[in-house]
Amino acid sequence: MRKMLRLLLGLLIVLAVGLTTAPTAQAATTPYCGIRWGSLAKSGVGPSYPSASDWVYNVRTGRHTCYDRLVIDVSGRVSAYHVQYVSQITTEGRGLPVPTRGGAALQISVMNPGYDPNTGTQTYVYANPNELTNVTGYRTFRQVVWAGTFEGYSGVGIGVRARLPFRVFVLTGPGSSSRLVVDVAHRW
Repeated sequence: MRKMLRLLLGLLIVLAVGLTTAPTAQAATTPYCGIRWGSLAKSGVGPSYPSASDWVYNVRTGRHTCYDRLVIDVSGRVSAYHVQYVSQITTEGRGLPVPTRGGAALQISVMNPGYDPNTGTQTYVYANPNELTNVTGYRTFRQVVWAGTFEGYSGVGIGVRARLPFRVFVLTGPGSSSRLVVDVAHRW
């Protein structure tokens, strides 16, 4: 009987120690969804200065398991971009504040105009500059706003729930078009 009690007590101790240490060590070393992006500013330069046919023509969003995604569609090449958390989204050129919902604001500037430089015709047409897409129900995004276009640069702002990790990259295609992609994680 004593042998059985000692065995049971030993098993309980092993289980208790395992339960208190294993998950803590695991949680400290495993990032959310494997995301290791960080929240510092990110910039990139494309292969060349934009041509007269490299303009912004759409902004769209999507929900994914581990992050929310914003895509800026460009008719040609994405020439350069800069994405960073700011205290307030501001317009391109004049720097006027653009209010956004959420606990943090992510400013995106892409070196592609929202108009055709040859004709001055607006290439990115939106219904409401303060609600470019409907992000109701998104885990991270709270609002997507147009921050204008000035001297070949276009700006988009994202109101997000909090300052969270993000990544930025460019995808080419379909055809001669390209896309600037900004993913913001749901949590750290």
